[in-house]
Amino acid sequence: MAGHRRSTVYSATTATLFVLQLLTAAFSSFSLPSQEQDRSALLQLKSGLFSGDLLCNWSLEPGVHHCSWTGVTCEARSRRVVALSLPSRADRRLAWELSPAVARLTELKVLSFPSVGLGGEIPQEVWRLQRLEVLNLAGNALRGHLPATFPEGLKSLDLYGNRLSGRIPPALGNCAALRHLRLSSNSLDGSIPQQIGKLAKLRVLELSGNRLSGGVPPEICHCRDLVKMDLGRNFLDGQVPSGLEELKSLKFLSLAGNNFSGEIPSGLGQLRSLKFLNLSTNALSGVVRLHLVALRNHTVLLLDNNKLSGEIPASAAPLSSLLGVNVSSVTGATSDVNPSPQHTELFIVSSTLSSKRVLAEANPGTPPDGSSSGGGLGTTEIAAIASASVIIVTLLVVVILCICTRKWTLRPSRRSFRIREVKVFDNVDIGAPLTYETVVHATGNFNASNCIGNGGFGATYRAEIAPGVLVAIKKLAIGKQHGDKEFQAEVKILGQCRHPNLVTLLGYHISDSEMFLIYNYLPGGNLERFIQERTKRPISWRRLHKIALDVGHALAYIHDECVPRILHRDVKPNNILLDNECNAYLSDFGLARLLRNSETHATTDVAGTFGYVAPEYAMTCRVSDKADVYSYGVVLLELISDKKALDPSFSPYGNGFNIVTWALKLIQRGRVREFFIEGLWDKAPHDDLVEFLNLAVQCTGESLSSRPTMKHVVRRLRELRPPSY
Repeated sequence: MAGHRRSTVYSATTATLFVLQLLTAAFSSFSLPSQEQDRSALLQLKSGLFSGDLLCNWSLEPGVHHCSWTGVTCEARSRRVVALSLPSRADRRLAWELSPAVARLTELKVLSFPSVGLGGEIPQEVWRLQRLEVLNLAGNALRGHLPATFPEGLKSLDLYGNRLSGRIPPALGNCAALRHLRLSSNSLDGSIPQQIGKLAKLRVLELSGNRLSGGVPPEICHCRDLVKMDLGRNFLDGQVPSGLEELKSLKFLSLAGNNFSGEIPSGLGQLRSLKFLNLSTNALSGVVRLHLVALRNHTVLLLDNNKLSGEIPASAAPLSSLLGVNVSSVTGATSDVNPSPQHTELFIVSSTLSSKRVLAEANPGTPPDGSSSGGGLGTTEIAAIASASVIIVTLLVVVILCICTRKWTLRPSRRSFRIREVKVFDNVDIGAPLTYETVVHATGNFNASNCIGNGGFGATYRAEIAPGVLVAIKKLAIGKQHGDKEFQAEVKILGQCRHPNLVTLLGYHISDSEMFLIYNYLPGGNLERFIQERTKRPISWRRLHKIALDVGHALAYIHDECVPRILHRDVKPNNILLDNECNAYLSDFGLARLLRNSETHATTDVAGTFGYVAPEYAMTCRVSDKADVYSYGVVLLELISDKKALDPSFSPYGNGFNIVTWALKLIQRGRVREFFIEGLWDKAPHDDLVEFLNLAVQCTGESLSSRPTMKHVVRRLRELRPPSY
């Protein structure tokens, strides 16, 4: 009996082991083909890309598993590919198109190829990846429409800065897990679908810089977790939604550059978490009520270019340097009760309201209730009171200064902590912490040996924050004439400017003794050095054209798409940086003055570099976007010739002779060929070279009306695109 039991147990155990072996074999036979499928898909994906050495280890080298390839992440047990992620870096770029083979990576959860030069359309197969959670293809040149359906598990969709068109599909509302939706800077049209209101977990909504029309659907106010909402630079109209006060977590709200009308909802004043509110460049009207600006400390509030009326609260710090707006002093003059649209005030709310100024103050002698009064003080009494007031105020100021001085002396550690703070913008991750100490250490305390450039705004230093992690530090040569709040507000706005051909602003530091900006590092040097060393390398018409087009794209963006608009005011080869593949990036744009409308604006000084400054700017101090066009034209002339803007060889011709007059002289005499760099005439189509030269000369025309806009320049350069693009 016992033997029979042992036999039964043995048989059961053997059967179980046999089943397990079958399952293991079946799993192995299933897993291995799946891994081969993944590897085959990756190789096919690579074949559709021009990656240089970026994907050089994506190969069938013996003993190397595809899970170790650059940018590939696999699940530990199944060894299936779950993520493809190539961080955006200026010295690493892909090209061509994304292959539909990516859809064969059936376990893929993350596909992240931002700013790597992808073109064509997003393959429809991508949207069928059911496990996809993160799709980041921002900053490329992708075109086409968004799909009718999306993976329902999608958590982050980032297609910012492409060329997508068509409508925003309502099906996005089915992505219940979606937290980040960034579709800014495309050509999307139609209305904002109300189904977005179903995205209960949405934290970031960015739809700016498109062609969206209609109103803001009230259902958006159901997205209670929203932290950032940017709908600026569209064609939206109607009234500002009244339910926005329900978004208690909202920190950033921009509706700028639209056609919103009516009054500003009073409920916006209840958003205690709000740090940035931009309602500029709309058709808003009515009175700016004091409770609207009763927000928490350091909230940036932009209301310029509307039809608003009202007064600046006593607690608001004027932001006169931001856009060149003349804001009357809070203590020295009352604001206009009914300013015109061109003089709507711009200010930062620095604290909650601690005092009120009644409207009657704008009309001395009128009681606050509006009634007339026959009584009053005589001249002697007024003089006595005024003298006593001056003495009392002077004594109070002296006492306060003494107290503050003693407090600062007794508590240096707290002040030192504030001074050493480095502020980094959201969504910035360079792979190493950015602190004041790391910056100072990496630059050798701003040692001259690490200086890579000098300009009118200060010196730039190379800083290796961690092994292989490089940034550029721009130490500003400005003093305390720029207030802390004004500086921070300006930098925060500039931190929102993102374009593939702009140097990226990562963060900043401000203290009583120094200010510096932190940018991404570009290893190719500047265009001035490229031009000087051009004789050491073969001349490529394609490369010269690419540099011109990149800079044109950047200028067109800051002129027409930024809100507020930005003028560079110092376009020159030294402010154009290159990466290792000669992609061009415009720098120092963050230090230009910002314009609040399209009119020319008088300045009190002339920024810029002699030889590149437009003649009307140098003579009258009046600057417009056409002044940047002139400077850009001079850069184009230098790019295709062997002369500098003020070349020493021009000295026999007398004062005023420069590269512009030299180009005109050669064109008039029919000696165009002599203008170009030696060898270029034999390597490029003559018609294209002459058209390029004519475009540069047109940019430097004496009349502002004769100069094209940067949008027009970009369009004409695209028509000259060399065949090898």
